[in-house]
Amino acid sequence: MGTLSTPVPAERKQPSHEASRVALVGVHGFGAHHLQNLERLQANGVVRLVAVADPNPPTPGALPPGTAVFSNLDELLAGTPALDLVIVATPIQTHAQLALATLPHADLYLEKPPVASLADFNRLQEAATAAGRSVQVGFQSLGSRGLQAIEELLAAGEIGTLLGISATGRWVRDRAYYKRSRWAGKRSLDGIDVVDGVATNPLAHAIATALRIAGARTADDLATVETDLYRANDIESDDTSVIRIRTAAGLPITCALTLCAAESVEPYITLQGSEGTAVFHYTEDRLTVSSAAGKSETVYSRVDLTEDLLEHRHQLRSGKGPVAQLLSPLTDSGAFMEVLEAIRTAESPALIPEQYVTWEGDGDAARAVIDGIEDALERATAAHATFRELGLPWARPAVDAGRPVLSLRDGGLPGGAAVVATLQSGAGLAARLSPRPYLHPVRTLAGVKVTDHLPADHPWHLGAGFALQDVNGSNFWGGKTYTRAAGRYEERQDHGRIIEQSALSGAGLLEQDLSWQAPDGTELLRERRTTHSLLVDRRTWQLELRTELTAVVDSSLGGPGSNGALGSGYGGFFWRLPACTGAEVFTAEGRGEPAVHGSVSPWVAWTADFPEGPATLVFAAPAEAQDPWFVRMADYPAVGSALVWERPVDLTAGDSLVRTFAVWIVDDKLSPAEVAELVAGRVSATR
Repeated sequence: MGTLSTPVPAERKQPSHEASRVALVGVHGFGAHHLQNLERLQANGVVRLVAVADPNPPTPGALPPGTAVFSNLDELLAGTPALDLVIVATPIQTHAQLALATLPHADLYLEKPPVASLADFNRLQEAATAAGRSVQVGFQSLGSRGLQAIEELLAAGEIGTLLGISATGRWVRDRAYYKRSRWAGKRSLDGIDVVDGVATNPLAHAIATALRIAGARTADDLATVETDLYRANDIESDDTSVIRIRTAAGLPITCALTLCAAESVEPYITLQGSEGTAVFHYTEDRLTVSSAAGKSETVYSRVDLTEDLLEHRHQLRSGKGPVAQLLSPLTDSGAFMEVLEAIRTAESPALIPEQYVTWEGDGDAARAVIDGIEDALERATAAHATFRELGLPWARPAVDAGRPVLSLRDGGLPGGAAVVATLQSGAGLAARLSPRPYLHPVRTLAGVKVTDHLPADHPWHLGAGFALQDVNGSNFWGGKTYTRAAGRYEERQDHGRIIEQSALSGAGLLEQDLSWQAPDGTELLRERRTTHSLLVDRRTWQLELRTELTAVVDSSLGGPGSNGALGSGYGGFFWRLPACTGAEVFTAEGRGEPAVHGSVSPWVAWTADFPEGPATLVFAAPAEAQDPWFVRMADYPAVGSALVWERPVDLTAGDSLVRTFAVWIVDDKLSPAEVAELVAGRVSATR
């Protein structure tokens, strides 16, 4: 596929039949676009616009000479015989009534979304079948020739096996947008469904295009639809949402959409393949493919859906040759309507608290910008996670929101107590992330968050915990697996999960019995994990994590390092830090990532300014062994203790391995000398 700087030109066809008699219902809003298109088609002899209907008449000169004007559809149908096609471009809540009235008289072009409820959709399908009418739905992006190119590249395996699809939409809408009509931003109006939300109207094409790429056309093509809906504006519907879909074939589709971005960006669909990615900017018909073969970008032409419908009906009526299927037929909107129905019946969108929203501009030009929304969208699509699962401060609590497991009580602390760590079960995570329990958020005594989870760069990085990439060929780390045979990271269906079987927790103690299970459910390891918290002084507390791994079967514990990836010996205890500035990492012997990474120093310290304030984390090496430190600063912020740096650790069935880690969490940026004192235990308890 070559790289083009200009679009592939669309084919121009001379009309092969008499001009079709067309009527347009709704001449304002998106109806104005149809007027322009019909003017083009009429100039080419394809159509004749014979009538329009709108309670608000068009401006003088806006219509071709001889076009009749009516105030409503009933009058138009009564006064306009022998219509071939009616285009309905009216508010969402009117679609069902107008479409049902049209079908006895003509074929139908119906703007998206086709209707506002699944019940109306089923009624409309039945009516279209009974009337023998063709119905095209106005998802214009489905006319892109880029979709055929995507189908071909997937069939050719250009990006390997398709693992998932995501849709990202970042648009800006001001207060005036929601004042343009009575129905704008409404879930219902006068008792009639409207469902005018970000996913069902302005960015509906993102969902429709993702579904089409996935081959999901009807309701039977979907297994589940989950919604996570929010609003920053004073409206009823959602302006910021995650819609997570799983097809009947098991393919995840995650759509993260907002109308509250800092700036508008053209929306795009990302195809996540085992050997590459493809990104389709559907408003521009632009497809970018990245794979082992390199990177290419092509801009495709688009078939006009009105012309497509006219050609389809001509083929049907001529009786000559095969009849091409419509590009966006009503029946193929079934999957989209399942998504719309899930949104319609979901609980009302949650209002995002004002402290997380910045208003830019004045009056009707003012627009809401959700703090950090761009990062939230990236995380959601990378991890196939909802906003609530990401634990965003403005999101609803997740169903499995984690439970506070480590807290400290002291009369000198603010409020007399501080919750310093929360346990996440990880049970609901995507299989590719190797679901497992982990601690997040972990905080300083002053509330500074010092862990991160589900980051867009490595969504399988989960707070503070313990995991390995290779246990008898099962990946308990997440992401791609490095194999010696391939000499590279490969996408494999090898992800295991760590399941909590029992737990006992107190104010400063957590004891867990965990089961490490291969993808087929076989138990490989059992783990006894004990986590303590201890107050050191008014600004410092200590976390101690002890793990005892017992082999259920003969087990080889490994990872990228033991499988041949030099310098990538991660696996074991791991702590993903949040984004921070002014970061420094050091040991008693060296400073900076090159000096610390791979060292076997008795401790390593990380100091930085985090969003909530300065903090230092000091990691003590396990007493049981001199495992090397794994440190990353340039690519992402993380510290780990590498259990399998270069060689695997083999355990026979029944054998156990123990590692104990201590981490001091301090509300300050400490110097190397202060860290050395802390580790030596010579810091005053009242400091």
